Amino acid sequence: MPSHDTPQSILDLANRIAELAPRDDAKMNNYLASLKQAAQSLEQSEEERQALLAKYEEAYQKLTAPANRTGAFLTWLDGGLALVALGDSEYVVQADPKIDSSSLSTGTAVRLNEGYAIVGLAPLSAFGPVVSVGEVLDNDRLRLGSDTPGQGSRIVLTGAQLSGFEIKAGDEVRLDPSGRIAVEHFARKESRDYFFEDIPEIHWDQVGGQEAAIGLIRDTIEQPLLYPDLYAKFDKKPVKGILLYGPPGCGKTLIGKAAAYNLTREYAKHVGHEVKEYFMYISGPKILNMWLGETERMVRDIFRIAREKAKEGHLVFIFMDEAESVLRTRSSGRWLNISNTVVPQFCAELDGLVALENVVLILTSNRPDYIDPAVLRPERIDRKVKVSRPDYEATKQILGIYLHQDIPLDSNETRQDLVEKTVDYLWLKSPKSEFLKVFQRNGSVDTLYRKDLISGALIKSVVDRAKDVAIRRAIDNKAEELGIRYADLEYAVDAEYRESEIFPKSDTQEDWLKLLDYEPDNVVSVKPVVSDNGATYARKTVI
Repeated sequence: MPSHDTPQSILDLANRIAELAPRDDAKMNNYLASLKQAAQSLEQSEEERQALLAKYEEAYQKLTAPANRTGAFLTWLDGGLALVALGDSEYVVQADPKIDSSSLSTGTAVRLNEGYAIVGLAPLSAFGPVVSVGEVLDNDRLRLGSDTPGQGSRIVLTGAQLSGFEIKAGDEVRLDPSGRIAVEHFARKESRDYFFEDIPEIHWDQVGGQEAAIGLIRDTIEQPLLYPDLYAKFDKKPVKGILLYGPPGCGKTLIGKAAAYNLTREYAKHVGHEVKEYFMYISGPKILNMWLGETERMVRDIFRIAREKAKEGHLVFIFMDEAESVLRTRSSGRWLNISNTVVPQFCAELDGLVALENVVLILTSNRPDYIDPAVLRPERIDRKVKVSRPDYEATKQILGIYLHQDIPLDSNETRQDLVEKTVDYLWLKSPKSEFLKVFQRNGSVDTLYRKDLISGALIKSVVDRAKDVAIRRAIDNKAEELGIRYADLEYAVDAEYRESEIFPKSDTQEDWLKLLDYEPDNVVSVKPVVSDNGATYARKTVI
């Protein structure tokens, strides 16, 4: 019995008609079969059209849907609410219940809809500003910006991504796009320009001819380290800074290294455990920078590293060579002078070392008269030690150090004889050894001999030149037993003074006179002495 329900489609209608048509009418059946085929094709096309329309409708809805904002999750609040950061603002928002609350932690990137509700997670941005850490605070907070509090600093949170990292002042962190959360850590790379990994073993007896400087260093630095209770009883604060000044090549840097090695060993014996020295070698000209504020930043960085290493138990030595280049006397003129900002920064940092008991500052200079008086005042640089040129006995001592037992000598020579004869030749006071004439304003003329310009560096160079001569002779003669002779040392002395490398690369008379311990106001001119063969031993300098 055929159904009398309303047909739902053309194919359904064709099927109903086929049920009512006579079975024996072949022509009718053929028409009905064609109709059913056409209805099936039409229905299939309609299904495909509807599917395609639904696909485009879905794409249209996606393309016209409002964009989600990307924010940073801060913390959960009462009532299932969340605190998120979006740009410079914070919002208290709802969160989609389908989101696992354990997947949200400080710094997690989240998607926010038009109502600022959390509707999903977002990938963490790989970009953002990198900022230096000024101080690590409590409650997972960091102070960023300037190393000096209050100068352009700000507070941010430490993201959960950094939970396994030890962040220290001076490190760098990357902030998320909101600028409120640190999400990536960059450990500070220590500047190797400031640091000697290992100080060579330089005992005090290897520093020849500077007993006064060594004695003062031991009295003012070593004693407070060894007897802090006694100094506290007398309310005597240890010396924080020492200036070593004098002509170049006379052992200022050597004294600094020897102080770092020997004082550390004595301090370790006193405390009963190993103590490691941290020797920061600062070349004054090297930290000068043309960019405004960069030199000041490096000065802060040097003292920050010193404070950190002192707190870690190191015995810290800040050794600033050629200090006059950085700490030059400030000017009151209208022109910008870098010393006007660097000197106050240095003084402020130096004053901040007062609370530390194991930091020593040593400055060296060939021209201490150029250093700003504020640096050299008491309670900053408390002691000034002149490192003088070696006298006769000191010259023998220094030459003996460089001409040590391991240096091969000619079989006809003894070490003691070589030292004594070479020193006598250096200190020879004769027309041959005359070097400079100094004409003074009172009409007198001083003759300076080789001995008046001797230095530890010059003695070392003499020995090195003699070694070169002995090595060439050994190569030419194919002999293994050849060593240094007195003739080699005598030749080396003549060659060293002939090249005049002991003088500054300048024609400024004042620089020359300071090296000779003459006051420039008392001198008219300095003239070289010419040898018999016409060779000039020094450049001419006249006012």
